[in-house]
Amino acid sequence: MKGHDLLNDVLPDEALIHILSYLDVPSDRGSCSLVCKRWWQLESETRHSIRIGASGNPDACVTAVVRRFTGLRDVSFDERVPIQLHHQGRPTFQPRRSFLLRTPRRGSADQNGDATSRRGRKRRRGTDELSPLLTESLWSSLSDSGLMLLGQGCPRLEKLTLVWCSAISSTGFKSLAENCCGLKNLELQGCYVGDDGLKAIGQFCKLEDLNLRFCDGVTDLGLMAIATGCAKSLKALIISVCPRVTDATLAAVGKNCSLLERLTLDSEGFKSDGVQAVARGCPRLKYLRMLCVNVEDEALDSVGRYCRSLETLALHSFQKFDKGFLAIGHGCKQLTSLTLSDCYFLTDTTLAAIASGCTELSSLEINGCHNISTSGVRAVGRSCRKLTEVVLKYCQKIGDDGLSEIGRGCKLLQALILVDCSAIGDSSIRSIAGGCPGLKRLHIRRCYKIGDKAIVAVGQHCERLTDLSMRFCDRVGDDGLAAIGAGCPELKHLNVSGCHRVGDAGISAIAKGCPELIHLDVSVCQSVGDEGLAALAGGCRSLREIILSHCRSITDAGLGFLVASCTKLEACHMVYCPYVTAAGVATVVTGCLSIKKVLVEKWKVTPRTRRRAASILTELCMDL
Repeated sequence: MKGHDLLNDVLPDEALIHILSYLDVPSDRGSCSLVCKRWWQLESETRHSIRIGASGNPDACVTAVVRRFTGLRDVSFDERVPIQLHHQGRPTFQPRRSFLLRTPRRGSADQNGDATSRRGRKRRRGTDELSPLLTESLWSSLSDSGLMLLGQGCPRLEKLTLVWCSAISSTGFKSLAENCCGLKNLELQGCYVGDDGLKAIGQFCKLEDLNLRFCDGVTDLGLMAIATGCAKSLKALIISVCPRVTDATLAAVGKNCSLLERLTLDSEGFKSDGVQAVARGCPRLKYLRMLCVNVEDEALDSVGRYCRSLETLALHSFQKFDKGFLAIGHGCKQLTSLTLSDCYFLTDTTLAAIASGCTELSSLEINGCHNISTSGVRAVGRSCRKLTEVVLKYCQKIGDDGLSEIGRGCKLLQALILVDCSAIGDSSIRSIAGGCPGLKRLHIRRCYKIGDKAIVAVGQHCERLTDLSMRFCDRVGDDGLAAIGAGCPELKHLNVSGCHRVGDAGISAIAKGCPELIHLDVSVCQSVGDEGLAALAGGCRSLREIILSHCRSITDAGLGFLVASCTKLEACHMVYCPYVTAAGVATVVTGCLSIKKVLVEKWKVTPRTRRRAASILTELCMDL
């Protein structure tokens, strides 16, 4: 019946709230709140999280936020995200989506001034009232007054993230701590908060997760107060590039925070004594990541002896260790993930010790450890039969025999990533393909000995493959892609950038056999042309992103084939395609209703195309 609201008359508030909870994207929830006053009110009461970028007057923005949303529990301020400017109803710059940073455009109905448009303007009043706040000054920062308003307006706040809010001091944090005693998660990045602010947090709040990055004003005094005040609740701690924090903080954490489970340290100020104190006092530690050049062997030895529950260990730029890894292999039997990056003195012997002791290992990454060779990886393949992910980067001494042992022993392998491993060739990849039929992700970059024989084997044995990247592998060509097209129907991501032997025949085979493909990168493939794009248009209707840069055989005609059928296309990169003209750019912009990003030389964009595309593109053009 016309004028009768069946939906609101039938559904109670609880049912409507439950339905709206299925909307994960904040902008979708914001759009639903404009339907009527009732939906507006329910959205205001039930929304629990919000992310706010830089604005002209952030303190006034906080006032509008806490007035509109009364139940916020998760608030994030990120001063790196610029506001969205509007010019004649069209945004000239589109940042990450945020409900507060978008204002509705006036439609034709509003200009006609009918009753419907007046009701629409009334429903949007809460969003429109934020617009003046975004037009005063671009670089004003959140201050202590704004933080005080947030604490008073959101007493149930549980998580707060402040990124590069440089105007906030301890005064604001004191007020926040007094009003938000339920705060559990605090993340500060690039904030000049002092020790008094952290002392107030430790006194009034029971933090479970504290993340400090680039906080120059924080010293041991503030963090020691956190360790004492949150001794029974703190479970996760991240201290990264805080130059005034030393081992005294770690000693306090080890003495008081026995429930700590996750620890990340990235600072030159930490030494072995601090890490040893944490290891002795935090037996429940499960995750440990360290980038500390001054930590030596004794620290790892303590971790191996005391942290028997350790599951994830990531070490970056460690230079002095030997027996410490022996202790890790002997004591950390539950270790499932190991990352070793730029550990130049790590040898095959120490890697074998970890492999023999940590048989539950499922993820292994070795990055830039130049002394690791074939024998070390062979020991991993023999001992760690539960491996599901292997990442080898810049390991020039690892050869085919080591990776072949992974293929023979690790039947559960699902992901293999190889970068600049010049000694690895076709035989090892064939062994991986034959022994690991569940492989889903294969990334190969600048491994010049790997060619079509290896990729053919992957196509024959790994039918579950969904992500394949072969960047700058000169020996890979159409034969390999033909095998992938014939044997991997679930493929969704394909990157053959810089593979000069790949041409239209290989792309056509992929289009025929991989209908679920959503991402394709054929940049710097000189032999890929319009025929390949026409095949993609016929077989890959779900394609969302395509990168065609430096493809010298592609013309406007090929782009026309592509956009006519791939209606879900969202991004198209076509820089340095000499036969793509302004007409081709206009075809992409106007032919794809879902398009959001087009990357092309500025001189190929006509004023008319720019006017038509301004409201739908994230990035229209760039100067080269």
